[in-house]
Formats: sequence, structure tokens, C-alpha cells
Amino acid sequence: MDQTTPLLLVPGLASSARIYAPVIPALWRFGPVMVANHIRDDSMAAIARRVLSEAPPRFALAGHSMGGYIALEITRQAPERVLRLALINTQARPDTPEATQRRRVLMERAKRGELRAAREEMFPELVHPSRRDDSDIRRLMHEQGDDVGVEGYLRQQAAIIARVDARPTLSAIKCPTLVMTGDADNTIPNAFSKEMAESIAGARLVILERCGHLPQPEQPEATARALAEWLAS
Repeated sequence: MDQTTPLLLVPGLASSARIYAPVIPALWRFGPVMVANHIRDDSMAAIARRVLSEAPPRFALAGHSMGGYIALEITRQAPERVLRLALINTQARPDTPEATQRRRVLMERAKRGELRAAREEMFPELVHPSRRDDSDIRRLMHEQGDDVGVEGYLRQQAAIIARVDARPTLSAIKCPTLVMTGDADNTIPNAFSKEMAESIAGARLVILERCGHLPQPEQPEATARALAEWLAS
């Protein structure tokens, strides 16, 4: 990657710049690194437009989970500006009715002041079984939730619920693409990552071992190595 090419990182649902902290030092040497703010709008199209309005003219783009949905929308809106694409523990599929219903329940709980409790209940499914007692990752999850706030969380969930099926547009992606997932991701099964990698010409699929839905803090060295190789290729 050219030394002047910026890298734009997009966090996931109820996630902030903190999620990328374990890997940024290894990526910074390739060029400027910035993290998108994705909590101000309630649709994928609007989030992508705002991120693009604040982004450099051309950049490498990496999105984690919900950030992957945003990255795909950014790539659809402005493909000429995205030099490289990394899709991390995400999918191109829209919400199922069951997933939407779960989100609406969580949104109601958030309105009642129960977001932290709901996130605590979800934590064991977010990470690899070996990380379920990891107090550092649990604290990170809650700190990020505080960063996003209830109103930001509600806007994010609304955007996720209404997102479109991105599978028909995957074949239009022409830039070097990395698809990364964990071998034990219970939130977004890695079968969906395989599906994306097979649909994007030349995409590289990386499945991290002993990793759930949060590869940056769960497997920071392996995650940084895969991203560095993607930037250097």
C-alpha cells in the first residue's frame, strides 16, 4: 500500500474506536489511520454518505460486523474511492424476521435503561469459549456501549434492521478484498464470510482459530497480521 493511502476503520454495533486499539499500532506504519463515527444516522445509506463526506478522497476500508454492512454500502455508493476492502466478521445478507424481532426486544430494553444488562447477557456468545471469563474484553464491551450511548445504539439498530441485501452487488467489487472471520463466531456464522469470499473476485478468506466475534481483542496478533498482509499486498 502506498505510504500516503489512508486507512478507514468502521466499528460494529455498540462499538467504538476502542475495538481497533489492539491492531492500530501494526497498521499505522502503512499510512494514516482513522476511525469512522457511525452513531449519528439511522440508515445505512445515510451513515455511508456521512462517512464518505468526512473521509479522504481515496482510502483503504475495513469494517467489523455492522461496520461491514456500512463498508459494503460505502463501496456501493463510491466504488472509485475504495482502494482496498476488508470485511471482518460480517455478512452481506439482510436481517431475518427472527433477527429483527430480537433487535426490537433489545431496543425496548435499551429504552428502559437495560442495555448494559442485555450486553452482559450476550457476552458469552460474542467471544470464543476460552474468553468467556476474560474481564478485559468484558470491560471493553461495556466501555464501547457507553461510548455509543442509548440513542446511538437505537439509531444503529434501526439502520441494521432496514439494511438491504448486499449479495447481488458483491460481484461488482473489484478492489483487493480480505474477508476475515473467527472459527467460533456465534453472532455471524463464518459460513456467511465464505459466501462473501466466493462472490467477490480474488477475495482472500482468513478464518482465525480460537476466535469468536471480536477478533481484534480476542486474537490481536493474528488479526493485525492478516490486515497488514492485506494492506501490503
